[in-house]
Amino acid sequence: MGKRRYVDAHRGWGGFSAEGEHQGPPIVFITVDMVPPEFHRPGESNSGLVVTPNIDRLRADGVAFTNAFTNAPLCGPSRASYLTGRYPYILANEERAHDGWDTKLRAEDIIFPQYLAAAGYVAKHCGKSHIGAAKFIEAFGEADAAWNRWAPPMEDDEGYVAHLARLGVRAPVYNDPVQGLRPDRKTLGNSYGGFVTQPTGTPFPEEATYPHYLATLAEEKIRAAVAAGRGAPTYLQVDFFGPHQPFMIPAGLEERADEIREQVQVPRSFAWVRDCDFVRMPGEPRIYELYRKDNGLYDEKTLREYIVCNILQMEVLDRAIGRVFAALRAEGLYDEALIIFAADHGEMNGEKALVDKGVYGHPKVARVPLVVKPPRYTNPGASVDVPVCLLDIAPTVLETAGIIPDARLDGWSLMALLQAPDKVPQDRWNDRTFLYEAFWHVAPNPAIAIQWRKSSSEHYFYVCNLTDNCDELYDLNDTSHPNLAGEVSLKGVRATMITRMYEFLRADPRWRCYLYPFRLVHSDILPQEEGDQQMFRPE
Repeated sequence: MGKRRYVDAHRGWGGFSAEGEHQGPPIVFITVDMVPPEFHRPGESNSGLVVTPNIDRLRADGVAFTNAFTNAPLCGPSRASYLTGRYPYILANEERAHDGWDTKLRAEDIIFPQYLAAAGYVAKHCGKSHIGAAKFIEAFGEADAAWNRWAPPMEDDEGYVAHLARLGVRAPVYNDPVQGLRPDRKTLGNSYGGFVTQPTGTPFPEEATYPHYLATLAEEKIRAAVAAGRGAPTYLQVDFFGPHQPFMIPAGLEERADEIREQVQVPRSFAWVRDCDFVRMPGEPRIYELYRKDNGLYDEKTLREYIVCNILQMEVLDRAIGRVFAALRAEGLYDEALIIFAADHGEMNGEKALVDKGVYGHPKVARVPLVVKPPRYTNPGASVDVPVCLLDIAPTVLETAGIIPDARLDGWSLMALLQAPDKVPQDRWNDRTFLYEAFWHVAPNPAIAIQWRKSSSEHYFYVCNLTDNCDELYDLNDTSHPNLAGEVSLKGVRATMITRMYEFLRADPRWRCYLYPFRLVHSDILPQEEGDQQMFRPE
């Protein structure tokens, strides 16, 4: 079992076993924020337009998981899940939560970087938190500056202000931002950013953008970790904000923008929604109509410009990530390291005339990119298509580091898939059930979803909106994303997925909050318990 250790040895709290002192490889975890599937999956609207040579190089050096899913569609809940390796009890971002809701991780929670630090890793971090800064301070030290908000604190981030001063650059301003409309479809609404300049009209350079500032911090932390390590392994976590809007597109990309504009297409579902005058379509849960009122783009030209800026922002981000990889190579860490690249959730990017994400179960929000490069990998460029989720990151990291925690983890380690994907029983992974859950953001929508990969050609995503009479069923191989819940030919698939979800919910007392309403919603399909349902005694 290895040496017995604790996250807090003084209290004997956070127990785990480790194989030995300073035995693990370097570990690098890079996250990005809100990435649409077309940036990492073929066949979607506008797939192939984004150019990301550095992320592509990581894919070529490692393994791409082509059916990876988030467990929650919002920043805070998703980050809470993959950092703890547990399903999140945080189901709203802090800025929109009701008083009294948990929006920060509790003191008793452990994020996996805490185990690494306790096992002897030199742990460094820069970027976004959004689960409460306390856990990052515990994991990375009292000087950690994880910003706990949804967007970068550019105006009051002293480090960024100093970075601009060193470059001789003034704070950015927007010339002509991409803006949506309010529900009256006349008044300007949310601003999604776009090209920036300096206040004087002087071009704003790419090296001064926030992603490149974070890359600069990451370079400094890599050098500091190696210098301070004295043989101890390094753990680096960089949480980029981007390509999440508001976009921050620097000077020098105008020609690239024109090139993208000539090729960009609006998703097919935009026409479907426009034909219904952007109100609730037949067979559509009400939550989508509410989100269109908040951040829908009614004008096709505006939507095209949003997509263009999203692509440009991803390309700026890729170049910043490339700087992190270059710094790792310069210190001799890249080849030896476990490197994980992931996004916290997806993005609609024009689907259903929507942008951003929301508390609904659409595949474009549920899917995420996930690339893993193991140390000294001998089978580069592999692709794995069995279903995985972000909960799997924590157990993968901990197994790589030789750490066995006492606490239960909800994910599965991906190491077997990384080492010999052809020898792993595919049926076990294809038959796996993991939960996607949503609750409150722009509006409340308690929703739960599961995926089921029946075969390589049959992969489905089922969503139950617990306070709406409209279920959703998506064929994950169909990139036009119609809701197929009412299709007679798929009646058996829908019933099977309802049953699979029921079995999953009733197997764990955590899901009692979903089990009872789910059983009421589907009383025509599911077995109904006899007697009183008021739970006088804990089960």
